[in-house]
Amino acid sequence: MISRLPLLALASPCSPTPPRISRPPHPARAGAGTGRRRGFGCRASSTASAPAAAWEMDLSGRPLRRDLYAHVEPYDSGFLKVSDLHTIYYEQSGNPQGHPVVFLHGGPGAGTSPGNRRFFDPEFYRIVLFDQRGAGRSTPHACLEENTTWDLVADIEKLREHLDIPEWQVFGGSWGSTLALAYSQTHPDKVTGIVLRGIFLLRKKELDWFYEGGAAAIYPDAWEPFRDFIPEEERNCFITAYTKRLTSSDANVQIEAAKRWTMWEMMTAHLVQNHDNIKRGDDDKFSLAFARIENHYFVNKGFLPSDSYLLDNVDKIRHIKAFIVQGRYDVCCPMMSAWDLHKAWPEAEFKVVPDAGHSANEVGIAAELVSANEKLKDMLRK
Repeated sequence: MISRLPLLALASPCSPTPPRISRPPHPARAGAGTGRRRGFGCRASSTASAPAAAWEMDLSGRPLRRDLYAHVEPYDSGFLKVSDLHTIYYEQSGNPQGHPVVFLHGGPGAGTSPGNRRFFDPEFYRIVLFDQRGAGRSTPHACLEENTTWDLVADIEKLREHLDIPEWQVFGGSWGSTLALAYSQTHPDKVTGIVLRGIFLLRKKELDWFYEGGAAAIYPDAWEPFRDFIPEEERNCFITAYTKRLTSSDANVQIEAAKRWTMWEMMTAHLVQNHDNIKRGDDDKFSLAFARIENHYFVNKGFLPSDSYLLDNVDKIRHIKAFIVQGRYDVCCPMMSAWDLHKAWPEAEFKVVPDAGHSANEVGIAAELVSANEKLKDMLRK
């Protein structure tokens, strides 16, 4: 267990125009759609370091909650056909009449899990989770056709409309932060608040760091099995070399490549290695979707128009209340990207967790994510 140490707070004063925040929408129409199962500022002038309890208060002066919420079951789930080829799985939990929030999972290709619901107050939030194209319970599994960033952005809008949600809060970590930025910059009028974690801007230097030998300096033991699967003459670009094998006509080659690719990330995702997380790399089905879809996006540079596209378009979302949470020792998505986003977007509240790596499930990161949602909840209730 990672201890909760004081965290580095880089907060900016409010901008002259208050950040956009909306109140909960009207309840969703009952039984809408088909295939559904129903149940019931300025730049920070200084850097502060203090115990969280000393300053993390809500608008009424009460300490903000920082613990994960208890597990809840979905009250609604279903499948939405988003193209002639793809159908996505979605679910809703929490309060059917609450403020909507959409959870954007990582990878791409990781899919959602029940624990993702626990970052949100189920009495206040209408919690929407969905598996992106080819991931989790969405079909076809591990499919790369018609699978791009902009397809996913369009799917988020189709899901919002299908659920009769006028606007919602957006929450995403790792690749989910990439997708959250892309979606919010495309549809800023549909976003009431943003919570981001483990910032990934899908720039060449980030991909080179993790897949071309940078992170290997910290995890040489985890790197060597990933590296050794590729012949020496192809090691000038591991992403391209793995593309060849993850799209091989030989299913056994695909599976072995997928497990090597997935295990590399699973072994580097926590500050202290998490063996339950590492075991996911042995799951053939999970690994195949995770590795094939990740690699597909990375070899295509995220389908973004330019390397700095998400930074260049921050002005489109500058007015939206936002939080950035980053583990200081994140090896998968190193802090340079969160720092660059913070500099481009000083209005967003920026929290660096000093005793954490990449995973949202690390104690300090989970606490900050819950806290960010509590702050947005408090603003909505005001």
